[in-house]
Amino acid sequence: MERISKKAWILACFLLLVGLAFGQRREPLDITIDWESYDPPSTLVVPEHPKTQAKFPFIDIHNHQWRMGEGDLSGLVAEMDTLNMQVLVNLSGRGGARLKAMTDNVTKQGYDDRFVVFTNINIQSIDDPDWTEATIQQLEYDVANGAKGLKIFKNQGMHNTDSSGNRIPIDDPRIDPVWAKCGELGIPVLIHSADPKQFWQPHDSLNERWLELKLRPGRKRGPDDPAPWDTIIAEQHHIFKKHPNTTFIAAHFGWYANDLAHLSTLLDDMPNMYTEFGAVIAELGRQPRAANAFFEKYQDRILFGKDAYNPEEYFTYFRVLETEDEYFPYYKRYHAFWRMYGLGLSDEILKKIYYKNAAKLLGIDLDQFPQ
Repeated sequence: MERISKKAWILACFLLLVGLAFGQRREPLDITIDWESYDPPSTLVVPEHPKTQAKFPFIDIHNHQWRMGEGDLSGLVAEMDTLNMQVLVNLSGRGGARLKAMTDNVTKQGYDDRFVVFTNINIQSIDDPDWTEATIQQLEYDVANGAKGLKIFKNQGMHNTDSSGNRIPIDDPRIDPVWAKCGELGIPVLIHSADPKQFWQPHDSLNERWLELKLRPGRKRGPDDPAPWDTIIAEQHHIFKKHPNTTFIAAHFGWYANDLAHLSTLLDDMPNMYTEFGAVIAELGRQPRAANAFFEKYQDRILFGKDAYNPEEYFTYFRVLETEDEYFPYYKRYHAFWRMYGLGLSDEILKKIYYKNAAKLLGIDLDQFPQ
């Protein structure tokens, strides 16, 4: 009887110890947050070199200033000076009297060396019998009044329709005389076609733009809305190839900043094609080695572009281009939930990206820039 009690006591002690051991295990905390809310600051301790001003004066080839034809421009110039932006290219000249009002206002205030204006055309009236002649005349008038290029907006080739309600593809043969005239006049065409390809893809957990499409549902498109993405992009490339004597600038890295190998094949195939990285700097910052090699190879055909004019957002562009910083955030999480890395471009390449390449295309005197 005594032996049984001793065994029972030992077993009881064993079970108590096991119970105490397992009692230390904690159940998972019942805390749930959504993915959009999870954005912890990095604990990584690395050298940081934030930039608020470009190392060299730069030309922003992709900007929009809708009211340049009126009012005092000195405040805008003062902001540009803080960034070291020497020349702002306003792609929203509109054309005709409105463009002339812009260039006249710039000249009146003595800022001819600080602003460049591109003109725009209307293709919705393409069915008019005199559309080609009238559009050519407008281009000639605009260039005579200071226009340095032509900007084609994304709605032209996507949403613009003819008198029958059909989408007007940007490579419609009726527009060919316009591209040819730009080549004859020696002005570049900066063209924005389509949007990021993910806008055409299913809005699900496999879409990198999931958060953006949730926050901006109007950007979501069906696979054929208004045409397949590949079709719209191919129409752009068609005119590049069809008009080798005209210089084209593919906006936003042609939406191939996430596939630099393919963008390389396009640049190799079309020597009259340039590109700029407005709104896609986050794509470059997440692939610093590949992007650095790309900039090295195509240093003569890449232009600095930003798009929306928000002075503090330029800081990220400078940091990506100039530093070798690691793991820093983009300024819009819904564009890029990942972290970025600096490319650390050489001064020689920086000068080309910041001003030399654009100055060559726009006929800007390099005397106002460091040599």
